Amino acid sequence: MPTKHVVKQYRAPAFYHVYNRASGERKLFVDSEDREYFLTLIQEHMSSCESAEKGREYPKYDVEIVAYCLMGTHFHLLLYQEMDEQAMQGYMKSVSTRYSMYYNKKYRSKGHVFQSQYRASWIYNEAYLAHITRYIHLNPQKYETYRWSSYRDYVGSGDNDWVRNDLAGEMRPEQYRQFVAEYAEKNIRKVASELAGLLSNW
Repeated sequence: MPTKHVVKQYRAPAFYHVYNRASGERKLFVDSEDREYFLTLIQEHMSSCESAEKGREYPKYDVEIVAYCLMGTHFHLLLYQEMDEQAMQGYMKSVSTRYSMYYNKKYRSKGHVFQSQYRASWIYNEAYLAHITRYIHLNPQKYETYRWSSYRDYVGSGDNDWVRNDLAGEMRPEQYRQFVAEYAEKNIRKVASELAGLLSNW
């Protein structure tokens, strides 16, 4: 996955590709329940979404989800923060902490669930923004029918109104479908290398 321009200081407005994986050799998402819970968390901590659990209030952050993909051992998020430079840090800390508590309780485990602190790459040009959504959506081999990504929201068959794919560009659904299909036969590592090249040549 692209690692260039991983940052520790953040800015706003800005887009960030955020990713993390499970510690050790275990899976981060073992079953559909795990994935559903993680999706619930990423919505609950957004200021634009209501909490799923009535009567419970959780910290809210001015962060938008532009794209996502949940794989077995790791996840990818494309986030946008408009005004608060610290919003994404608080958001990811809240989501990661709650998921770790859930995971350790469910699987009766202890210690770190995630391999390390999440990594975030600053997406600072429009060309890279479009390509990173494609990279995220191509993680699963059968990306067109994969349930746990925002690809369907981009091609007009999804129903996640909290996915802000409108922030990623103005491609129509069929244009985006072709845009992703152009890279579908390429190895995901090669796609990552080309994405890194976009950054270095900017």
